[in-house]
Amino acid sequence: MRQLLSALVDIEWDQSWTGDGARDLPHWIQMRYGISNWEAGRWLRAAQALETLPALSRALETGRLCLDKVLELCRFVTPETETDHIRWASRVSTATVRRRADAEVKRDREDLVDVERSRFLEMWYSDEGRRFGMEAKLPAAEGAVIERAIERLMRDVPAMPDEEDEVYAPARRADALVAMASSALGADGDRAMVVVHAPLAALSQDGPGGEVENGPPVAAAAVQRLLCTSRFQAVVEDGSGNVVGLGERSRLAPAWMQRQVRYRDRECRFPGCGARRFTEAHHVTFWRDGGETTLENLVLICGFHHRLVHEHGWTIERADDGEVRWRRPDGTHLRDGPPARAPTERMIA
Repeated sequence: MRQLLSALVDIEWDQSWTGDGARDLPHWIQMRYGISNWEAGRWLRAAQALETLPALSRALETGRLCLDKVLELCRFVTPETETDHIRWASRVSTATVRRRADAEVKRDREDLVDVERSRFLEMWYSDEGRRFGMEAKLPAAEGAVIERAIERLMRDVPAMPDEEDEVYAPARRADALVAMASSALGADGDRAMVVVHAPLAALSQDGPGGEVENGPPVAAAAVQRLLCTSRFQAVVEDGSGNVVGLGERSRLAPAWMQRQVRYRDRECRFPGCGARRFTEAHHVTFWRDGGETTLENLVLICGFHHRLVHEHGWTIERADDGEVRWRRPDGTHLRDGPPARAPTERMIA
């Protein structure tokens, strides 16, 4: 176990996990070793801490302390205090060590100040409609609510490839805000519709993009991703832009079919992901390529892995036995879990 934790530090340093479709390193650990994301986070934090805690590291290696006690001690001990805490932890229960860790990491909260009358929120488009700006000032109490909601959503809305570093935290907060707004719109039915205008050519892989009504342009890949879960309506125009015909509005995946997909798949079908929030019914064979809207051609995936498919080159295929298989952009097959080890004599015994 100590060797594994040490290896996680090396993997974090060289970023070797980034090609396996995980949203971050704890997610990679979760998928590879079949543990919860919470437990994976504990492993990673302990792995980082043990690099500067030699006595605690030896206590784990020799079995003086069990893994759970070491994980809890890594939350608060220092190189100066680790020896005393090891002696103490060896005499008490794991629950006692956990309570001590919880007490040590508590932080006092500053008093909130009410500045109710100074609150405002302003929004605007800039850069010829390509960017959206927002500025807000709120009382500290309300600001804390917004901060907590966005920071919490940040843990559920994964970072896109090459944006895992802390320097991209502002971008991840922006993604969390969009997810929050999208959830509210989705719960509001037809009245919450966001209209995107796009030519028929936007349905092809290299086609042009579209444009949000009264808003900015969007790339073709984004238009195609939206079509997986949105209503669409065909509008026929003449050369002058005059509407000469309208098609019926329809939903690519009816509500009853989406319910069946969610009941069947339960969670994101990317190997080991397990996400149940922000999941969408995606066409295995793209609708633009003739893929039908049937249960066999739909698969439940989370928003992060939906973007991997449409904007980062990953592909999905469904085998004859119904198993969903994923391939990286280079065509290699992704299989879940760590590589199998050949049995040793000791393992057989």
